[in-house]
Amino acid sequence: MNEKVSAIICAAGKGERAGFGKNKLLAPLYGAPALFHTLKKFSIPEIDEVIVASSPSDFEEISALCTPFGYKTVIGGATRTQTVINALEAVTGDIVLIHDGARPFVEKQLILKCIEGVRKFGSAVAAVKFTDTAATARNGEITNYPDRESLYRVQTPQGFYTDDIKKAYRLANGAEFTDDSAVYLRHIAPPHIIEGAQSNVKLTYKDDFPREYALPLTASGQKIGIGADTHAFGEGNGITLGGVKIPHNKTLIAHSDGDVLIHAVMDAYLSAAGLKDIGHYFPDTDESTLNADSIKMLEKVIEITGAAGYIGVNLSVTVQAEAPRLSPHIANMVTNLCKACKLSTENIAIAAGTCEGLGFVGEGLGITAYAAVLLNKKL
Repeated sequence: MNEKVSAIICAAGKGERAGFGKNKLLAPLYGAPALFHTLKKFSIPEIDEVIVASSPSDFEEISALCTPFGYKTVIGGATRTQTVINALEAVTGDIVLIHDGARPFVEKQLILKCIEGVRKFGSAVAAVKFTDTAATARNGEITNYPDRESLYRVQTPQGFYTDDIKKAYRLANGAEFTDDSAVYLRHIAPPHIIEGAQSNVKLTYKDDFPREYALPLTASGQKIGIGADTHAFGEGNGITLGGVKIPHNKTLIAHSDGDVLIHAVMDAYLSAAGLKDIGHYFPDTDESTLNADSIKMLEKVIEITGAAGYIGVNLSVTVQAEAPRLSPHIANMVTNLCKACKLSTENIAIAAGTCEGLGFVGEGLGITAYAAVLLNKKL
């Protein structure tokens, strides 16, 4: 049976619970935006088309991530239900898998199992057995202990015949659901469970990101902070790194000037001082920071960490980029950082390298920067 298979990746949420001050799917994970890893998992021969649903505010950046894969980007809705409905309008496949953009650890084997489950049972919903003791509660008091043998944690992907899931949402008539299998159960039939994976976790909170984002260390009044940031390339002419404008045939997509190096430094300073990250102080919903000079933002961060009682000792930065060539510009970057951070040149180091053609950076899709800073407590 030569059935065309489509996939919808839901990436239209705000991800506010993660506390990044922006869509959590655009936060760095292993040197690339978290969403990039999810997108790459569906770039397999068995999937004929992928539709990615984005919010209007993230549309440019998410579209830039989708372009190398040839995926179509559509505007999602204010709710997950409306996002899926919007994405289904663009689906041309006989079978559709619906997946959370915040589940980047999904494996190919589970995706294929989901496709085969639809062909065999008409639907396929990834789920794992509930292993902890489950309880229901009201007003802070336990009221019941359900039988965990019948309990599952529902995951994605969830697969259906496209006509069936479209019909289910049409019959729902605007009712809201947090899960596609729920609307399928209500209006079509009981969905069939396939075995999911414990590793197929959903990124919800900042602690769910296994990344080098904050490493506080206290000793004799000193604290170390580590920051990381990633931006994808988009259409444009030139980038800004370390406050230096560098000619290039692309630009970095961001709310501000896209200076990924400075953004990593800012997060390192804030992390070391035990403060919130740059998304808190400079949210991408703030029009005053639209196309803002990141060096000016860094100067503000130095003021904030100074007010918290800390002064910089030394700073180390690593930038990963396949292009453009950065070595001719590093001296000027160091000079800019010296002025903004009030440090001498011998206390700032910037290293630049490639990823040898591997991964998000290696494929020329964007730039990642890491920064480590040592702060002293002011006397």
